[in-house]
Amino acid sequence: MANEITKLLDVVTPEVFNAYMNNFTEEKSAIIQSGVAVADPTVAQNITAGGLLVNMPFWNDLDGEDETLGDGDKALGTGKITASADIAAVMYRGRGWSVNELAAVISGDDPLGALMSKIASWWMRREQTVLISVLNGLFAENGALADSHLLAEPTKGISGELVLDAKQLLGDSADRLSMIVMHSAVYTELQKQNLIAFIPNARGEVNIPTYLGYRVVVDDGVPATGTGAAKVYTSYLFATGSIGRNTGNPAKLTTFETARIANKGNDEVYTRRAFTMHPYGVKFTNSDRVAGEITPTNADLTKAANWEKVYEDKQIGIIAIQHVLAGE
Repeated sequence: MANEITKLLDVVTPEVFNAYMNNFTEEKSAIIQSGVAVADPTVAQNITAGGLLVNMPFWNDLDGEDETLGDGDKALGTGKITASADIAAVMYRGRGWSVNELAAVISGDDPLGALMSKIASWWMRREQTVLISVLNGLFAENGALADSHLLAEPTKGISGELVLDAKQLLGDSADRLSMIVMHSAVYTELQKQNLIAFIPNARGEVNIPTYLGYRVVVDDGVPATGTGAAKVYTSYLFATGSIGRNTGNPAKLTTFETARIANKGNDEVYTRRAFTMHPYGVKFTNSDRVAGEITPTNADLTKAANWEKVYEDKQIGIIAIQHVLAGE
């Protein structure tokens, strides 16, 4: 059995792991399936090329007033188009696991199949944790979006009216909103009110929870402060294409490798990834970092000083709602 485990693990190369991760997340990730997280091939190429930050330049919108035409003597003035830069931090993250041959012998199961499915699920949850950390930084006190994209109603319960008030912060761009992220306690409260509707996925296999037509993602990593009936939760609305999720494979980064500790009967698996989970329109300033860390930690992502708004408000498709639990 020990030799079989080792042979199975040897089948997996970095290329196999990368392809498996890409296929798994595209199929299983709610933020990808909802259209909220999108990939940019240029950003992926930049990650593969290496570096800690990825520049994503964009053209600013045109400004100025229109002019009246003359009868031949009056000339039109000219404006110009200007560019700005959105900047994303590249997350270099890794994790190792150990498979003991005796555990495999006793279980009689497929260690490779179990390991691969659990690794992919684990990484997908970690990406979601990164996203929540980013949101906590954007909407922290003095955060980049705290003034323009936050509906703070800490005495009101979650309700359809409250969510509709929140989506109105985007004005005529609100129809882009497609997903809501909420705490499990908020989700349960809405279930008690029979306000969660389920729709099948494209294959008709899985029922997807929705609220007011928005796809629901449940994550207890969202902020929840206080206690009892006064506990304030933060829920988030996302527009389609509001998050850039990109992965790359730098040449010197070994994304999957194994090691054998013969005297303990352990097969070890190590995974490493380079990816971005970046809100479009708010650049990472890299100004307040944990000492000794090369790449941003989740704690760095939660710091308001590390984020700066670079898009117009309506172009940033993220809204936060602060509320208590019970609906009105």
